[in-house]
Amino acid sequence: MKLKKLAALALAGAMSLSLVACGGGTTPPPSADPSDGGDPVVEKHKIGILAPAVTHGWVAAVAYNAEVRCKELADQVEYKVVTSNNAEEMTTQLDELKTWGADAVVAFPQWEGMEVPIQQCIDDGIPVVNFDIEIAAEGVYRVSGDNYDMGYQGAQYVVDKIGTTGNVVILDVPTSGSVAELRKQGFLEHLAELAPDMKTVEYATQFTREAGLADMADILTANPQIDAVYSMDDETSIGAIQAIRDAGRTDIKVITGGGGSQEYFDMMLAEENQDLWIESALYSPAMVKDAVDMALAILDGNAPADFVKIIPTTIVDRENAAEYLDENTPY
Repeated sequence: MKLKKLAALALAGAMSLSLVACGGGTTPPPSADPSDGGDPVVEKHKIGILAPAVTHGWVAAVAYNAEVRCKELADQVEYKVVTSNNAEEMTTQLDELKTWGADAVVAFPQWEGMEVPIQQCIDDGIPVVNFDIEIAAEGVYRVSGDNYDMGYQGAQYVVDKIGTTGNVVILDVPTSGSVAELRKQGFLEHLAELAPDMKTVEYATQFTREAGLADMADILTANPQIDAVYSMDDETSIGAIQAIRDAGRTDIKVITGGGGSQEYFDMMLAEENQDLWIESALYSPAMVKDAVDMALAILDGNAPADFVKIIPTTIVDRENAAEYLDENTPY
């Protein structure tokens, strides 16, 4: 590691950064000056966290978990978190992280148009670990959940609960691009293997509870018999469940989800929902901690041989939801 002068550490220790306004970590008291016979003062790695502004509880939890992990690594890492509303703002903030002196960047580039600035960052010698999103940049590392497997596991869960025949509604989110495409592909392909006689009907919605409520209300009117609902997102599912309850429907026995919402976990455990199997394919925002760890490993000279780390899917329902409750998370 590089040596850092005592004055620089004192200045870093005086800095106080908030999460939204370019948040940052705390710095412990400086070590002894080697000229006084003490141990060398060792500079921490500076890791920038580039995240979208909060449009969804899951997105809020990404920034939260990134900061949690950086605080856990306080003896090794100095960090700054910035949040953006669009690709142009994120590009500007990436430049700000460079000026700040970031040694590595963990990025959640939710919009198109980030390929060029992230490639430039890599070309400037600053490693980038993308969280979740795959973009066309040479040399970018990535940590992500397995969207295809989320759909695959959803099909397995539905068949386990209702058998190999019935009517399944698929709540698709085509505006989410490859996320929904892969989840739907995994669901349909595995469902065809397990239950070729299962009937499916698809509807477009969004990853919000408001859309789940409004769209599911219309779907219920159009479909007098539904045995299961394949939803790809916990927020969508929360709205859909409200619509099911408002309509007094008792035919639906299963609804899936995805993400890791604490409110959704609570619904699984609620007494009034024991007539409905509520499932989530855990696509935890806590995965961003793995991205921070990967960035630190790269800076320590331990870069992984594989540029992509895929986090396996975990299924959560009433039988294990209590294990995933965390009162501190914003999602």
